[in-house]
Amino acid sequence: MEVSQTFLAEDSIKLAEVRPAPVAVKRWRLTLGRAVFAALLGVVAFAAVPYGTVDPWWIAFVECAVFTLAILWLIEGLRSGSWFVGEHRLLLPLLAIIVFAIIQTLPVGITTVAGVETRWTISADPFETRLWVFRMGAYALVAALMLRFTSSPRRFQWLIHFVVLLGVACALFGIFRQTMQRGTPGFLLPRLMPGSGYAQFINRNHFPFLMEMTLGLLFGLIVWSSARRERLLLYLSAAVPVWVSLVLSNSRGGILSMLLQLMFAAAMFRTARPPQGSSRSERFAPFEWLNRVSQSIAFRAALIVCLLAAGAFSVVWIGGEQLASRLQSVQEGGGGALGTGGSNLGATRAEIWRATWEVIKAHPIAGVGFGGYWTAVTEYHGATGEMSLQQAHNDHLELLASGGIIGVALVAWLVAVFIKQARQRLRSQDAFRRAVCFGALVGLFGVVAHSLIDFGLHTTINALVFTSLAVIATVNGRVEEKSILRRRSRRRRSSY
Repeated sequence: MEVSQTFLAEDSIKLAEVRPAPVAVKRWRLTLGRAVFAALLGVVAFAAVPYGTVDPWWIAFVECAVFTLAILWLIEGLRSGSWFVGEHRLLLPLLAIIVFAIIQTLPVGITTVAGVETRWTISADPFETRLWVFRMGAYALVAALMLRFTSSPRRFQWLIHFVVLLGVACALFGIFRQTMQRGTPGFLLPRLMPGSGYAQFINRNHFPFLMEMTLGLLFGLIVWSSARRERLLLYLSAAVPVWVSLVLSNSRGGILSMLLQLMFAAAMFRTARPPQGSSRSERFAPFEWLNRVSQSIAFRAALIVCLLAAGAFSVVWIGGEQLASRLQSVQEGGGGALGTGGSNLGATRAEIWRATWEVIKAHPIAGVGFGGYWTAVTEYHGATGEMSLQQAHNDHLELLASGGIIGVALVAWLVAVFIKQARQRLRSQDAFRRAVCFGALVGLFGVVAHSLIDFGLHTTINALVFTSLAVIATVNGRVEEKSILRRRSRRRRSSY
């Protein structure tokens, strides 16, 4: 009997040695979580370097990196016992859109083309639609990973300041390149030719998308944040090169969207307020007096006029003659662009939008497939074919053409869920939380407005930063609990 008890005691000691201690497991989970979060920010930073990631091999590399991080997320979830947070339900509409895109690639019938029987699909180009599914799946995973691992106030601030620093770095590189490149082909990157693109972007009209998102976030931090004066001056200093580079990029859509952002910010001036009953110290710091006067319509109208006047003056002052000549140009908006021998290229926006509308009328319910626009539009685009039309130069029209009414309904569902989540964050007790949510919404609005005349979200870095702003606007209360407790304890000490 004593011998058996001795063996049992030895076995229990061995089991205790094999099983890791709870503290060690928790430390391992925290380390893995930090590594995934840091690697995710590294992937976004890398995507900004090779021309904003527009080439297929760089896009594939970013997608593979994101899928690898998703595997680490699964491992971390197995050890912690949970993978999801409440805000992950925001991704349900996005998953529905991805499933709908997969359905667009499935054969639904057989048709005969030139005497050959082929499978008929909703998508005009099933291969491109499958590539779109992989890309959109990667963006959904980026959002899921950010929502899962932005789990503390410190990581939340890291994410916010990372987006700001990324935008400022690209802005400074754009100004530096414009100043230093003098007819030399290639500037650090071989495809950066003189007079072509801006910063590391090959298309100058895609660079302002990144600046609009950075500027919107900085606007919220400057106006609404309760940060110390030194930090506010730092935010102002960061906003200057972003504003200047946006104007110097000479993108008409970018400048118009920036002015619309100012109007949107002024119109939404009263939304970022704490709930009723919150303390006076939490109201509209550092501009407490705006709490009383900002309720009037006259104040909002005056604010919009002042912001537009200041914005227009700075645009004219910084942009100079080169910007004025581009603003006077109407080549993209009307008239026919001519190719060799006086042939019509059909490259103006008006002609592209007219052809896109014909696609929409021909396929109103399920569209022509996400990624299949460039194939379907050739039937309705009256041009010589010298120029291959890849995008509609209006992401809203392209969405309707690609997904039809079903796709638009799914996107409307996504927007409705997002707005519901963002409204709750705008009423947070934490002043910093309200500030960054407001700034993220201003940045997102600029992109939505600019997408009416351009397709900057097709660039990977812009899509990733857009996803980051959506996460900043909707991430749950874990990122503000410590700041609220710290503020409450400070109020208790002051009351003694």
